[in-house]
This record gives sequence, structure tokens and C-alpha cells, in this order.
Amino acid sequence: MRTLAIGDIHGGLRGLIQVVERANVSSDDALIFLGDYVDGWSEAAQVIQYLIDLSKTNTCVFIKGNHDIWCEQWLAYGTVNDVWFKNGGKETIESYDGFSKDQKLMHLDFFESMPLYHMDSQNRLFVHAGFTSMHGVERELHKENFYFDRTLWEMALTMDQRIEKNSKLYPNRLKHYSEIYIGHTPTINFGKDKPMHAANVWDVDTGATFTGKLSAIDIDTKEVFQSDKLMDLYPDELGRNKR
Repeated sequence: MRTLAIGDIHGGLRGLIQVVERANVSSDDALIFLGDYVDGWSEAAQVIQYLIDLSKTNTCVFIKGNHDIWCEQWLAYGTVNDVWFKNGGKETIESYDGFSKDQKLMHLDFFESMPLYHMDSQNRLFVHAGFTSMHGVERELHKENFYFDRTLWEMALTMDQRIEKNSKLYPNRLKHYSEIYIGHTPTINFGKDKPMHAANVWDVDTGATFTGKLSAIDIDTKEVFQSDKLMDLYPDELGRNKR
């Protein structure tokens, strides 16, 4: 059985289907999604329905991202956050045209059941963005950091990679976990179109919401599976590239 970690989808159902097909996913595979299922491309609601159906055939973990928080608030209360609306929320709202009240409630239940992080039996941590506590996720004072923090990745990127994990110079924040898998910060920001590795952190968000691809990584072998660029799969849309 494989375990695949999958980066930010942002309403790109076509990319998600490609990744599942190219990874030759079977019902024996476990899938850990790193959050931000909605906002950007035009099929956000369809992505959520696809994931709900996928969870019936596969062992799945769905981490909650910041865009998922905003969509959840809209489904629950009709709240339209201005930042959300300008960053893909408009497209997500439109994707729900034709969905019944019962379907929307089912999707709301799906969002509400998402954990903010996941740890596996090999002490690997999966979280959408990061955390700030030097004592680890269980001592994080501000849960918003799980879906907004970028300092964990910035720290990993700027570290001297020669520092050993048993060194006093190695950040305590990273020592708690064998590996950490995140999304949230597109690797295309650093000129990379595949998942990036720094210290013991893996960034699997390869910019599908903008000009990049959707990626999945086998967390044991580190084999990477990717879709085409989402902007090519949705040639009549701008996604979040219109900003």
C-alpha cells in the first residue's frame, strides 16, 4: 500500500483526475490531501463531491486549508469574506449553482470534519501551512497558524542544510517530526515546478491555483506524479491569475 500526499487543488477537478490516473491510484492506496480544495478554477464544488466519493473507496485524510475555512463559513452562514471573494471565492460560489440544499449541507459536514493536522505512525506530520510553537503542533496557541503560517517553510528554506538534526542549532520546531508535509506556499514562487524539500519539510503545493501543476508525492519513495498545468486544462479561464 502506498501513501500519497497531494497538494493544493483550488477547484481544479481536471488536474485532480489526471493526478489520480497518472499515479494509478487503487483502493489499496491511502491519500493525504494537504488542503485548499476550493477557490481558483471553476469546479470547486465538483472537487468536493469527487473527494467525498473517493473517501468511500480509499483511506483518505483531508487537512483543512485557509480557503476551506472561508468556504465553510459561506456554506454555514452565507458569510462572504472580501479577501476570499477576490481570491477564488467568486468562482467557488458560482460552482455551487445547481447544487441542492442537501448537497450543500453534505459538503458543509465534509468541511467541518476536516482536521487541522495529521500525524501518522512514523511520526510524519501533515499540515496545510505550518505552526509556530517550538514545542510542536499540540502546543500551538493560535490554530490559525495551521492554515496561514509561512514561517516554518521560510525557516526550512533558509537553514544551513549541513546542520545535523541532533545539533543545538537545528530548530526545535522541526525536531518533533521525522518529516513535515505542507501546502499553502506555491513552489513556483521559487522557480520550481515540483515539490521542494528543505531540512525535513516537503512543500507539495506546486502552484496549481496559478500557473503550475497539481502534484502528489509518494511519501516513502518520494516519487512525484503531476497533472498538466491547470491553466492549460482550463484554457478559457484565468483562475487566480487575473489578480
